[in-house]
Amino acid sequence: MSYSDLNYLELSGVRWEISDTPIMAPKITTTPDNDILSTPRPTAATVIAEIGRSASSVVPPIAPVATISVETVRSMATRPNDTSTLNRMIGEFNHPLRPTATNTVLPHFGNGKLLIITDTPGPDDDSTGRVLSGAPGDLMDKMLSAIGESRETTSIVPIIFWRTPGGRTPTTSELELARPFIDRAIELIKPRVILTLGTLPATQICGVNLAKSHGTPVTTENNGIIIPIFHPNYLILKPTAKRDVWTVLQNVQNILKSAE
Repeated sequence: MSYSDLNYLELSGVRWEISDTPIMAPKITTTPDNDILSTPRPTAATVIAEIGRSASSVVPPIAPVATISVETVRSMATRPNDTSTLNRMIGEFNHPLRPTATNTVLPHFGNGKLLIITDTPGPDDDSTGRVLSGAPGDLMDKMLSAIGESRETTSIVPIIFWRTPGGRTPTTSELELARPFIDRAIELIKPRVILTLGTLPATQICGVNLAKSHGTPVTTENNGIIIPIFHPNYLILKPTAKRDVWTVLQNVQNILKSAE
C-alpha cells in the first residue's frame, strides 16, 4: 500500500492521518579534538519553533468558530420549496468550514424514493465538488445497479457539505449548522428508504451504533425506513463485508418495489 493510500483511510467513519515529515536536529560540526566550532547551541525557543513548524503539517487546524446560530439556519432551511433552490442556498451558505474547503459538495437529487446520506466529503469529493466521487463512488454505483437503481433514481446527501481540515471528524457545532439542510432535503424528497453510509451518519441520523445495528431498519415518523450500512470505503478495505451489505440491499430493493 502506497503512502497516498495511507494518507487518507476512512474505515466506516474513522480517519487516519499520517505524516512522515521529519523534525531535523540542528547540524553540529566538530574538530578532530571534538571541539564545537559550528553555530551556537540552539536555545529552547529555537527548538520549540522548529518543532511547532513541523507539527503544523501534521495537526489539523483548530475548528473555525461558528458565526451564525443553528436557529437562524433552521429558519433559512425552511424556505426552499424545491431541491434546486435548496442546493443554491447550501452553495451560498457561509458555513465556518467553507473557507477551508476546496469546493462545496452539494447534494445530488435523483427522481426516485431512495435517499443515501453519506459520510463527510473525502479528498475526491472536495476536489470535484461531487458527492461520493472516486473509488467509493464507483463501488456505490455498482451496488445501486445490482438492485436496479442508479444515480438518476437515487438522491445522495453528505452529512456535511465541506471537507474538514485534514479530514478530521466534524465538531458537533459544524454538524448542527448543516443538519437543517439535510432535514429539509428529506422533507422535499419524502424518501421511502434512507440508507446511511458509515459510522457518523448512523449515529447522527439513525441514533444507533453501526457495528451493533448494521442493516437493522428504523421506522421514521412518516413511515419511511432508515437503514444503516457500511460505507463503501470500509467495503474496499474489508471485501468480506460486502456479503452483509448485499443482504441489506436486497431488502431495500423489496421495500422499494412494494412502494410502487
